Order: sequence, then structure tokens, then C-alpha cells
Amino acid sequence: MGAVGGQGPPKAPSHRLAGLGSGRRTKWVVLAAWLMLLFFLAPLAGKLSGAEENDAAAWLPGGAESTQVVNLQKQFSKEETSLAVIVYERTSGITAADTAKARADAGAFAKLPGARQPQGPFPSNDGKALQTLVPLADVDFVKAVDDARALAKRGPPGLTAHVTGPAGGGADMFKVFESLDGFLLLAAGIVVIVLLLIIYRSPTLWIIPVFTAATALMIAQSVVYLLARYADLTVNGQSSGILTVLVFGVATDYALLLVARYREELHRHEDRHEAMAFALHRAGPAIVASAATVAAGLLCLLVAEMNSTAGLGPVAAAGVICALAAMTTLLPALLVIFGRWVFWPLIPRYEAKYEDPEAYEREHGIWSRVARLVSARPRIIWAVASLALVAMTFGLGSLKADGLSNAGQFVDKPDSVVGEEVMARHFPAGSGSPAVVIGKAGATGPLGDAIARTPGVAEVGKPATAAGLVQYEVTLRDAADSEAAGQTVDALRAAVHAVPNADAKVGGMAATSLDINRAASHDNWLIIPIVLAVVFLILVLLLRAVVAPLLMIGTVVLSFAASLGASALIFQNVFGFEGTDVGFPLLAFIFLVALGVDYNIFLMTRVREESQTLGTRRGVLRGLTVTGGVITSAGLVLAATFTALATLPLVGMVEMGFVVAFGVLLDTVVVRSLLLPALSFDIGRRIWMPSRLAAADEPATPSEPKVLEPVG
Repeated sequence: MGAVGGQGPPKAPSHRLAGLGSGRRTKWVVLAAWLMLLFFLAPLAGKLSGAEENDAAAWLPGGAESTQVVNLQKQFSKEETSLAVIVYERTSGITAADTAKARADAGAFAKLPGARQPQGPFPSNDGKALQTLVPLADVDFVKAVDDARALAKRGPPGLTAHVTGPAGGGADMFKVFESLDGFLLLAAGIVVIVLLLIIYRSPTLWIIPVFTAATALMIAQSVVYLLARYADLTVNGQSSGILTVLVFGVATDYALLLVARYREELHRHEDRHEAMAFALHRAGPAIVASAATVAAGLLCLLVAEMNSTAGLGPVAAAGVICALAAMTTLLPALLVIFGRWVFWPLIPRYEAKYEDPEAYEREHGIWSRVARLVSARPRIIWAVASLALVAMTFGLGSLKADGLSNAGQFVDKPDSVVGEEVMARHFPAGSGSPAVVIGKAGATGPLGDAIARTPGVAEVGKPATAAGLVQYEVTLRDAADSEAAGQTVDALRAAVHAVPNADAKVGGMAATSLDINRAASHDNWLIIPIVLAVVFLILVLLLRAVVAPLLMIGTVVLSFAASLGASALIFQNVFGFEGTDVGFPLLAFIFLVALGVDYNIFLMTRVREESQTLGTRRGVLRGLTVTGGVITSAGLVLAATFTALATLPLVGMVEMGFVVAFGVLLDTVVVRSLLLPALSFDIGRRIWMPSRLAAADEPATPSEPKVLEPVG
């Protein structure tokens, strides 16, 4: 058979080993194995949402002070409760009928699912509002909140009512996460199908990659469920949603790369099994290296203090590994089972002319012109591209990554947020979300005095004792999600820690938010250098060079900074968001760097392959020409799947979807198409230092490297 890229056929044992799973008989074994996996594991995928932990304490490590308070509170009550705050408002002043209505409601609230004895209604000092406190056990608190809202809103004309507090906010958040997986799966599936129809121009070919990606997702969800159930892995709605779009996006990327190489080999081989063996032999290492890079980068999150961040690493890595397994075994088996006709109407036929490697290159007209542009003015191209990216990084000054308020977490304004605003107008802003102080019962008096003297404290509840411990509920003057409340928590901690023999700790919503922000900030500084080191090491091993990996890492980091800067400006000036979650920069870095390096791997492994016979500069141009279309298509698919996150009503998910989509497109169009090829062409064979390829003489070529004109 003919040579590929001018390199000659690989040794028989290696390409036969690569195509082992897609052989004449083994393809059926592979298919049967995957069908058995689906039969046994698919039912577990539906249980993943039931294993999610979406409460704030589950996001923190056990050592956080607020988490310790949550654990100590179990000694005061055997069951966990969440406080629902029902707030009534009449701007002209509460009437006697309004008060009677609120009292009647309190009796009805006691009959809600999981409700405990309501307290109130309590009037506000300005006489314009009432509030009732209802502790809700975790029986079906979402239904309880819905029922409470329905009851409270049936009031006299002019009286408004809202359900807020931890239970109200939690119910609104839970509703979003409850429908998230199904919506994202549908959105991602539609996006991938539409794009594959456009890319393949075939009404049939898209079915196989989509089926394989869906299979990978179900297996990934099953694996993650088992890890959450038996290995204490923290899974929340955010990580579950990211798993869906990541598996669909990454799996489709790998499918595009493999199908493109398989189509190329079908022109050179009459036997489709042989064509798939060669395609896997040549595209397989790049796909494996890509998956290893992304998975390794994600697993670096395991060292995070935040349980949610640490949990995201294995969740997303499991998705990438399942996508890799499916796309390198099930996809090839299905493609050879269905044969060439699946490409209809553009069926690739064996033609002797394609044994000339340049014949295939001639078909890439657009990318031949891009390669010609790179070869003509490499230094100008990389300089202009670099300056453009650097200019975009100035937007980083607009990035406010100091956390989101409760209201800032939602794109719209749910009932719990409206209720918070009403509470802030008429009651101390911290009402309904008290700080909790727990210490030793022997220090009850001094502890209570220290709490009352702390600036920012509005009210101190009566002490409750249990098993040698005392607990105070402390109402703060400021909203629990505000910066001022965080300062009060710090002051409160300093005050109670100084009480002799109290061993006191401060928790509650404000303390939890403070601890989350600090843990996330710590993780940002710790994990980013680790990820860069791990990715760089993988690239060195893959390319057997140092300079090329440095170029790849450097260009991707610059692209990340530019994407983050541009996104920060758009978040502030277009979307009107108040800022980002404190952990947002880290997650954006993980996805953009790992996925950005992904496309550079696809390009540079092909460049290295071509450089061994054509020389580095010619290899850069050939690699860019023949991979440009498929890598750009892969970037479009991945960006589009992450865009599905931007349709959700949660600001954090919208921001993550936007920055990844924007960054992937920027990396695909600018970095991989222009910046990296131009730098590599300008530097020449030295990019392979210190490998032997850097010392090899360039083949005799004209002074201006040849880039073939497109046919027609």
C-alpha cells in the first residue's frame, strides 16, 4: 500500500496491533463487550442525580471551621433542618388582617412535609413587614417550599409574600440542578448532530459518533455514580453538568480526528479493516496523548482544599477516559461493521492517485492558502497574533473573582432572592441566615458576652446546651453573602477564640461563604503551577523534545489569559454580572489549558510525523494543511457543546460555558491556525531540541517552501 505523508507504511505488527479491535472477527467481540457494559451499567447512570450533594458544606473540606460547626450541630439535633423564612410586606403598613393571615399560615406551615414548629410571625420595626421562621427537615423540602409559597401568596390584596432563607434559596437552586442533566444532554446532542451533519455532509455518518458519545456518557455517569456511592467522591450539580458537555464535546472531537484519518486511509486501502488499522496507528497516539493530557490536568484538582473542586477532577477525568475508550474501540468497530456506504453520498473510494501523499494535500484548498500565508510572513504573523492576544489580557483588570452573592448566582430573580431584598428593607440583613457559635458549655457566660460585644452583631439568641456544648444563633447586621458579613465573621471568630477554655467555633451561611472563598483562592495558587508542570511533562514525553512543548504551553497560557480578559469585559459590560465565583479562574484555566493543548497535540504530532521525511518547515506546512479542517471542526463542536451551559439560569454555569467556548474558538482560530505554526516555521528544526530530529539536515527544498495549489 502507498505511503502516508511520505513516510512509508508502518511496520506490520504495530499497525495490526492498533487495529486489533476492528478486525474482521474482533469487531463483533468489541461490539458485544460494549453492549454488555451498557446492559449492566446504564441503569446506574440515572441514579447519579440522587448522589449529588449541593449543600454549601459539602463543597468544603472537613477541616474548615464552618464544616466543623455543621458536624457539631448534629449533637444538638439528630436531624438536619434548613430554615425557611416566610416574609410578608405591605408598603403602606401591615394591617390587622395581614397579621391574622400570617398567624393562620403559621398553623398551616406546621403541616408541611418535614416541617417543625414554626416561630412567628414577627413584625418589623417599621411596621411594614412580618416574618415567620419554619425549620424544614430534609424529607422533601422542595415540595415544602413550593407549598409554603402557594399558601403564603393567598393573602389580602396589597400584601405580598415570599419564601427565602436557606431553604427557599436551596429549593430554587435544587430545581435548576434537577432539570440540568436532561436539558444539557438534549442541548448538547442537538448541537453535535447539527454540526456533524454540516461537517460530514452525510445524513447517516453522524449517527455512529453520536451513538458512541452517548454510550461513553452513560458509562461515565455510571462510573461516577459508583465512585460517589462507594468511594466518597463529592458530586454536585455543577460537576454533573460539566461531565455531560465535556464527554459529548471531547468524544466528538476524537471521533472527528479518527474519522478524518480513516477517510484518508480508505482512499489508499481497498480493505476497510486495513484502512482502520492504519488510521488507528497514526491518529491513535495523538488521541491517547490528548486524553492523557486532559485527564492528568483534571486529576491535579485532587489536591484542592475545596471538596467540590477536588471532586470535579475525578468526575471529569472519568468522562474523558470513557470517551477515549469508546472512540478508540467502539467507534472503529462500528465504522468497519457498516462499511464505506455510511459516508454516503461522499463515499471514499480507493484510488491509486492517493498513494501520492501530495494528492491528498491538494484537496485542502483553504488550508493550503493558510499554510502559504504562514510560510510567506511567519514572523509578522506570530508577532501580530501575540500582540492581539496580549491586548485582550488587559481585560483581566475587570475580573471580579471574589465570589457571587445569593442574588448574583441567578441569571433571573427567583422568589428567594426577592424575599431577601424584602428582608433587607425591613429587618436586619442577616435575619434568617444566622451565624452559629458552638463552644464548651462551661464557658457559656463569657462566650455570650464576647459574641454580644462583637461589632456587626445585631442580636444574640438564647444559648442551647447539649452533651457539654453550648450553641448560640447570632443575627448579623449585614446580609450573610456580603463582604461586611465576612468581616463580622472574622471579628466574631477572633472574639470567641480568645475566650479561655471555650474551644469555640463559628459557622453558619456567612462563615461557610467566607471559608469557601478562602479555600478556592488557596487552590488557585496551588493547582495552576502543578497543572502546567504535568502537561509540560506529558508533551515532552510525547514529542521527545523540550522547545516544542514550551511553545505549546506558552501559546495556550497566553490564549487563556486573553480569553479570561475578554470574557471579564463581556461579563461586566454586556451581561451585567456582578462578578464570578472565586473558583472560576481555576476551572477556566483547567479546561482552556487542557483543551487548548489538546488541539496543539493534534497539530504537532502530525507535524512531527511529516517532519521526519519532509523536514521541519515543510512538515509544519503539511501538518497545518491536512489537519486544519478537522481540528477547526473539532473546535467548533467543543465550543458549541459548552455553549449549552450558557443557556442555564445560573450565572456560574453561563460564565463557564461562555469562557470555554470563547477560549476554544480563540485557540482554534488564532493559536493553532496561525500563532503556533508561524512560531514553529520561524524557529525551524530547533523546535525538536534536544532530540535527533533537531540535528537532522533539512531535505533539499526551494528557498520558499512549496505549498501546493488547490485543484480547480
